[in-house]
Amino acid sequence: MAQHHDQRRDREWINEAVRIIDADANRSADTHLHMFPLPADWGIDLYLKDESVHPTGSLKHRLARSLLLYGLVSGQIGQETTLIEASSGSTAVSEAYFARMLGLDFVTVVPRSTSKEKIELIEFYGGRCHYVDNPPEMYGEAERLAAECGGHYLDQFTFAERATDWRGNNNIAESIFTQMSQERFPVPSAIVVGAGTGGTSATIGRYVRYRRHASRIVVVDPENSAFYHAWQTGAPDYTTGMPSRIEGIGRPRVEPSFLPAVIDEMIRVPDAGSLAAMRLLWHRTGHRAGGSTGTNLYGAFAVIARMLARGESGSVVTLVCDGGERYVHTYYDDEWVAGQGLELEPHRIALEEFLATGRFDPSGEVRR
Repeated sequence: MAQHHDQRRDREWINEAVRIIDADANRSADTHLHMFPLPADWGIDLYLKDESVHPTGSLKHRLARSLLLYGLVSGQIGQETTLIEASSGSTAVSEAYFARMLGLDFVTVVPRSTSKEKIELIEFYGGRCHYVDNPPEMYGEAERLAAECGGHYLDQFTFAERATDWRGNNNIAESIFTQMSQERFPVPSAIVVGAGTGGTSATIGRYVRYRRHASRIVVVDPENSAFYHAWQTGAPDYTTGMPSRIEGIGRPRVEPSFLPAVIDEMIRVPDAGSLAAMRLLWHRTGHRAGGSTGTNLYGAFAVIARMLARGESGSVVTLVCDGGERYVHTYYDDEWVAGQGLELEPHRIALEEFLATGRFDPSGEVRR
């Protein structure tokens, strides 16, 4: 009888936890879809889906919500469960937010190089950080911590592609197409995103196929990341052993949530190009975003330049992944950039030339 009572109490707690998370989503308006100013005579519209306006300030808010709901309804998270994650920052910020909402302890394994601003946000929401010097060690250390405390390893890199309902349920893909429905080119020619877990490209790629849209899924990949090579060669076990300087995207190994078959094209973007595009966005629109947004914008410009060369019109959508306030002491700090050996000026000139002429010769490789 006591066991039955405990099961009923656990079920009641899970029901309330799901309600709390759903209520939080219901209170949050959808994220904005901004237009980036392009010359009117190009006949091409560029849209920025601004995920930085989520309550925790990044695209990872959607992922964290999905991962916690997935764990709750799968019976992996209960009212005494300690949540464990491996994260370069933004996912952990969002997971800490939801963990505090449910009254659960949260510990994340992060590389020591993670930005100070992200660490402070994780701790602001009540999370604790466990540091590793070598980023590839994150996975094993998170598993060890979860086993040691009897907690649940949320494992964003494995579960990102399956925790989100790709058919709809107000996922990012459905949100994009709903907001585009009144535009002059409602079905984008291309949607440009980065890959960290691979979950965003998996969700959008599946949704596009499910709805039978003609949109191409273009994934941009920074330096030191394994995804581009794996997609190009079909080698799912490829590793670089090196961390990405562009936080939130790029991985030293191919993550389980990365689904190459739903991707139409990948573009490798130099880190200096990502930061130059990030700063150009700020100067042209006033939107101060992070480095991964710069990677997205750089790739979107490359796509648009090829559309112009072919005489095509249409729309392109990409993402503002998080806000620039998280990178004041890194990407927006000229001394930090110089210390990384990055020269932004040649890329700034190339980007400005693109906006003036429509011609863009990115130094990153493009494969169709």
